[in-house]
Amino acid sequence: MRYAVVIEKAPSNYSAYVPDLPGCVATGKTIKQTERLIREAIELHVHGLREDGIQVPDPTSQVDYVEVAA
Repeated sequence: MRYAVVIEKAPSNYSAYVPDLPGCVATGKTIKQTERLIREAIELHVHGLREDGIQVPDPTSQVDYVEVAA
């Protein structure tokens, strides 16, 4: 499965969340670390849902960039 992930800069670190998996979050000191940790969080989240007999949501969110004049 391929889930959209949002990574945001915080004052002293980065945070990430998955719109299609509410509650699935991670934080890290660098973008690379945050990407690794959110990947692990997704795997753990999906495993937990399956273990609890809850249907895993299909990935539906899409990500794109929009340019605007400054």
